[in-house]
Amino acid sequence: MSTAPIVRTLHAIDHATAEGTQKEILDKALKQVGFIPNMYANMANAPAVLSTYLHGYGLFRSESGLKSAEQEVVFLAVSQVNDCKYCTAAHSMIADKVSGVPADVLKAIRDHEPIPDPKLAALHATVTEMVQTHGRPSPETVQSFLAAGYSERDLLYIVLAIAVKTLSNFSNHAFATELDEKFAAYKVA
Repeated sequence: MSTAPIVRTLHAIDHATAEGTQKEILDKALKQVGFIPNMYANMANAPAVLSTYLHGYGLFRSESGLKSAEQEVVFLAVSQVNDCKYCTAAHSMIADKVSGVPADVLKAIRDHEPIPDPKLAALHATVTEMVQTHGRPSPETVQSFLAAGYSERDLLYIVLAIAVKTLSNFSNHAFATELDEKFAAYKVA
């Protein structure tokens, strides 16, 4: 799989010189996260993409009912299946520094090893299978997910998270987005 950008004439939008809709959406992004990640600067080339991402991401964070650590497990699973090294690094940093994902769980996810927390393992397995099967996990996987304490409603919010991460993962593939310094310590090979 190529790591070269597929877009060649588009470049990151500089917030300082952005105008119109691009400036408006970058202003919103800056207000939400406190800086403009390289991913956002690229996505702003199509403001609807960044706007949809920010809106869906915010709704998943605020309405899913999943704990912050569980949300990171979801985002990491999607990003790994989609082979997005940018989002895997970014969400690894958030998992470690913000969301309280236990260190052994984060290490296991990043190393593609068994996850020591059974509930988070069921969540990760379900999300991974949902992405791999285009939303058609096996009945056994769903049963394990429900038995771990999750609900069918949680499955719908996972669909939202998959949609949001697909926007960012595929945009990063299109641009071969350079990792921000803020996430550099979590770079993946």
